[in-house]
Amino acid sequence: MSGDLKLNKIFGAALATALVIIAVPQVAGAIYHREAPEKMGYFVDAPEEAAAGAEAPELAPDWGTVLLTADLAAGEAAFARCQACHTVASGGADGIGPNLYGVLGGPVMHRPGFAYSDAMSTHKAEAPTWGYDEMDQFLTAPARYVPGTKMSFAGLRDTPTRVNLIAYLRSQGSSLAVPAPDPTRQPGAAAPAESAAPVEGEAPAATGADSATGAPVVGAAGQPTTTTSPTAPPAATSEPPGN
Repeated sequence: MSGDLKLNKIFGAALATALVIIAVPQVAGAIYHREAPEKMGYFVDAPEEAAAGAEAPELAPDWGTVLLTADLAAGEAAFARCQACHTVASGGADGIGPNLYGVLGGPVMHRPGFAYSDAMSTHKAEAPTWGYDEMDQFLTAPARYVPGTKMSFAGLRDTPTRVNLIAYLRSQGSSLAVPAPDPTRQPGAAAPAESAAPVEGEAPAATGADSATGAPVVGAAGQPTTTTSPTAPPAATSEPPGN
């Protein structure tokens, strides 16, 4: 009889242990349950490391060229990282972020009733439409382009990926036309001249050289001298600049 009781005690202890192992995670999950945050994570705008030596700034994409060769399949794959917050189908519901159907070429804050941030409202006053350049800059670093935005996405620094994504967004309800190619955005385009053009009506400053030192002389001192014959009429003077 005592042996049977001992066996029952061992069996009961094992059963109790199993019940505790099963029940504890369930109880703990109920106690420490957390809702998913509305804004995921924190954006850290870490400046990129500067390359050795001075480099020319990257040209903005020439939309009249790159959109014609963009990979829409790659753009759709790039949009997959946006689907946690956005939908893009026509008539799709808003999520954490607004539905993006027809966003490209449309007005900033294009979804009526969506709770946009105050920062986006301020940005709309400065840039009211989502053009190609505006969307490109926003996707590069949202929190840098619109300081204070609720969008916590860190951004896409890879230009071909952004181009493909923007081309895909254009295919989703946008009527924004492809612009003509811009030669100033083509690789190897000449940089703008550093010196400013002379003001209309104002003669550029002449330069000369000092005969003793060889140093350039700027201004009236550097103007070449002219001699006139005693019988020749005086040289005509020009009108004052700007008249």
